[in-house]
Amino acid sequence: MAKGEKRVQVTLACETCKRRNYITMKNKQNDRERIEMKKYCRWDRKHTVHKETR
Repeated sequence: MAKGEKRVQVTLACETCKRRNYITMKNKQNDRERIEMKKYCRWDRKHTVHKETR
């Protein structure tokens, strides 16, 4: 990505199984903290909280 991009690619990891299941984009200027979403984990076979990883 170019220097100074406002949108960056982030990886979401499941809180229960710790696997990195999703890749998404976020706006660095609007969302400074790490994002949390409730997404489907195919290994747990249920919706769980996924947090942004580094």
